[in-house]
Order: sequence, then structure tokens, then C-alpha cells
Amino acid sequence: MAEAEANVNAAQKAAKKDPKAPKAAKKSWFKGLKAEFAKIIWPDRETLFKESAVVVIVSVVLGVLIALADMVIRAGIGVII
Repeated sequence: MAEAEANVNAAQKAAKKDPKAPKAAKKSWFKGLKAEFAKIIWPDRETLFKESAVVVIVSVVLGVLIALADMVIRAGIGVII
């Protein structure tokens, strides 16, 4: 990340001196972006499936809990009113 920022800073300094520098700044930014993407470790198919399943299950459970809390609150308000 610091390397990409250094490239952008250098490109910005060059832009002040050279009118063609905005193109160089864009190239430098994309170089930094490409370097950051190269550092990403993508999960394998099995890990992705397991983690996605956990997210879906937790979302459904929380949805059910929120729906139950909503029903209890509505019933409580119905008794009060």
C-alpha cells in the first residue's frame, strides 16, 4: 500500500513539472492497483462454499430472531393499547 502511495505521490510531483504527467499518474495508479491485486490470496472453492453457507445460515437465524422479537413487541403493544 505504501508503495502505491509513493508511486502516486511521485506522479503528483511530476504532474506539477510536466503537463503530460496526468497520464503518468494514471499509469502509476494502475501499477499500484495491479500490485495490490497481486497480493490478494483468493480462497479455494471449498472454503468459499463453507464461508458462504455460514453467512446464509447466520443471516436466516438473525432474520428469524428479529421476526420473533418484532412479534413479541407487537403483541406487547397490542396488550397495552
